[in-house]
Amino acid sequence: MAVGERVPTTRVRPAAAPGRVHGLLLVVESFWRWYRRNWRATAVSSVLQPLLFLLAFGLGFGSLIATRPGAEAATGGVPYLVWLAPALLAMSTVQSAAFEMTYPVLSGFKWQRVYLGMAATPLTGAQIALGHLLWVAAKMTLTGAVYLVLIALFGGAASPGVLGSLAAAVLTGAAVAAPVMAFSASREDEGAAFNALFRFVVLPMTLFSGTFFPVAALPGWVRPLAWVSPLWHGTELARAAALGTGTAGALLGHLAYLSVLLAVGAWLSVRLFTRRLAP
Repeated sequence: MAVGERVPTTRVRPAAAPGRVHGLLLVVESFWRWYRRNWRATAVSSVLQPLLFLLAFGLGFGSLIATRPGAEAATGGVPYLVWLAPALLAMSTVQSAAFEMTYPVLSGFKWQRVYLGMAATPLTGAQIALGHLLWVAAKMTLTGAVYLVLIALFGGAASPGVLGSLAAAVLTGAAVAAPVMAFSASREDEGAAFNALFRFVVLPMTLFSGTFFPVAALPGWVRPLAWVSPLWHGTELARAAALGTGTAGALLGHLAYLSVLLAVGAWLSVRLFTRRLAP
């Protein structure tokens, strides 16, 4: 090349921003790749722990209830295990959703900074937030399906309607995951508030949402606390699908409550992710 001759250059075009749906799927793929290699680390909390609840309450405690005269009247005339199984499915998704959207979300901002790496690409904060939420819903569907097989093996599935229970459980888990994700995205500390969340929100919601006994058995002043619980709405939907109970108006009310909670939580998460990941 002669002296003074212009050196040809290659112009590198910036990466095109993915479409809305494509961006969500890229985020889901990222989490799926990690989960495919590390699924054993979450097997205890997502499958084994709910199985222990099924054995302890469904088979153990249920065998004691079956010996009492008229016990099936409180469970709609079905065995306690069949009555309990859809509620345990909803409960397991709620517990999994609450955990998945606390420390892992804070870690994505503060410790491992996975979100910051994603934000360095053309992905938007909205795609990152909704993609993570979509991944958690997909994971709850997968682990819930495994749990549903275990329920059927132990005799807790009375009809094919339990497949509808899985859909209700995933919706309930997503309705809990979205606002918890927004709460976690607002934290700047080390996550000390998560202990209070589990102790004063998740645990009471598990105990007083009609999971192990009908809400009608609670004192009158406690019942309104159960009625505002998303787990109670999810439990009612899951049982209605599995047992063929409930009226159309009640089912629509449960669906509307969970859908609004999911929509509001997702909207808040998108706003907080967008603000926190802004360049």
